[in-house]
Amino acid sequence: MGGPTDRQCHGMESLLGLYFLTHIPITLFMALQVVLLHELYPVEFRNLLMWYAKEFKDMLLQEPSAWFKSFLFYKLVFQLPFFPIATYAFLKGIPTMTTLIPILSTFLFEDFSKASGFKGQRPETLHERLSPVSVYTLYLLIPFVLLVFMLQSPYKYEEKRKKKKKRERNNHWPRVRDAFTLFILFLNLSLPHL
Repeated sequence: MGGPTDRQCHGMESLLGLYFLTHIPITLFMALQVVLLHELYPVEFRNLLMWYAKEFKDMLLQEPSAWFKSFLFYKLVFQLPFFPIATYAFLKGIPTMTTLIPILSTFLFEDFSKASGFKGQRPETLHERLSPVSVYTLYLLIPFVLLVFMLQSPYKYEEKRKKKKKRERNNHWPRVRDAFTLFILFLNLSLPHL
């Protein structure tokens, strides 16, 4: 049972690079509207966010709670600077999952009829609950795929092989020992036994 082939690795790297690439505009122009000043965004972006929140009944964006804003602030400070680096790394061939657990559970298990914190349009049917879940699930699945990919990545084995080779190349004693052993063997074979 071998690791992924070069073609599979390239395909996975491309998928992950595109994931991080698409995360940049979505984060900048949609998600961060919740924590940044509305005046920073053109009307078209504000309307797009309102359309999405209404169409998909995404009450987290309609009436964002403190915990959701804290996730978005974390995204602004820690994740957003990383996205261009990750995009470059994966497209050149070189974890968000935990924040999505409470988001998905809110959509799936929250009793919105009793929730006073969500004053916007609430999802009422299973289909309406699953609409935003389908959008957010991509941001759970792709980091999960990244985790699995990195756990079985051929890069760690390649890196170990390179380190071992470098260690062997820099360690002259095995070569000296082998040369000395060959010299002694040569002497033993070539000199007459006394």
